[in-house]
Amino acid sequence: MVQLECGYQNRSDRMVILRCTGPNRFFLERVVFPMELLAFEAPEEADVEIWCHSLGGPELLERFSAEDLNTASSTSVSSKSPQQFWPKSA
Repeated sequence: MVQLECGYQNRSDRMVILRCTGPNRFFLERVVFPMELLAFEAPEEADVEIWCHSLGGPELLERFSAEDLNTASSTSVSSKSPQQFWPKSA
């Protein structure tokens, strides 16, 4: 199973939960605080969801594929701005 290096930055003003699920029972769940950068590895087929808690209960904010969050791309990292490198949260 190919693992991708992924990155996510929580640019909101509240805590969110990153949940990543993939093949072969892959599961990763992390709390990401405001402005925190989270680096993780995930299978290339994995799905990433960003959740928050609102008055009505859990709320899905965003959904990505692990490939969307892959930090190793054809463009060199040094030429990317932080806004391009880390996907924006709600």
